[in-house]
Amino acid sequence: MTRMFLVRGMLVGILAGLLSFGFLKVYGEPQVDRAIAFETQLEDAKAAAERAKGLKVEETPELVSRRIQAGIGLFTAVLVYCTAFGGLFGLAFAFAYGRVGIPLRPEIMSVLLAATGFIAIYLIPNLKYPANPPAVGNPETIGIRTALYFIMIALSVAAMVAAIALKRLIAPQFGEWNANLLAAASYLILAAVAGFLLPTINEVPAAFPAVVLWRFRIASIGAQLIMWGTLGVLFGSLTGRVFSGVRLRA
Repeated sequence: MTRMFLVRGMLVGILAGLLSFGFLKVYGEPQVDRAIAFETQLEDAKAAAERAKGLKVEETPELVSRRIQAGIGLFTAVLVYCTAFGGLFGLAFAFAYGRVGIPLRPEIMSVLLAATGFIAIYLIPNLKYPANPPAVGNPETIGIRTALYFIMIALSVAAMVAAIALKRLIAPQFGEWNANLLAAASYLILAAVAGFLLPTINEVPAAFPAVVLWRFRIASIGAQLIMWGTLGVLFGSLTGRVFSGVRLRA
């Protein structure tokens, strides 16, 4: 059964990847092009200033063309990313289904799991460390920025797990609705504390177009919504046909 969920999750992840790629190609790539144009202007201005001082300017060869990056490169990256998350989603569903404390249809369970994953793995960490286009961020700090982002993801997921455990613990005493509210509040508090303790990084150049930055981040959020939404709805729909009226209890 677990293998079935894994394979089904990966197949749904492929479809989610195709949809996400289409969205990023149409809406996200124009923002990347504008960001690259801004970066090129800065580099050209810096090179001109160095030439004016009589300094030799070395040009860095382009290892991968922009056309390949925006085409097969983007397609491969998005498809692999979504397929991997689809498989993990299937495994998470196999573990969670029937263990939430109340009977739920597979469709509902799948949507709830997708919403939980979107919030804990992407939305909350992204509020602390939002996605940035090219020309934003110091190349020398990319290592620490990446590490901090993954630390925030780990803390957010840990806070979500703790909140779910708390909900199951207090549900018999406070009831399902009140337990859900208390669990949600505890997650937000833990995530807020984690975000407060981690350092803030803001390396957006003063002259960088705010509209481009905003639209790029909207594209990032949109692609994630498409992926998690597809996983939640389509995976649940396909899985619901297998169980067809079966209800599991914890």
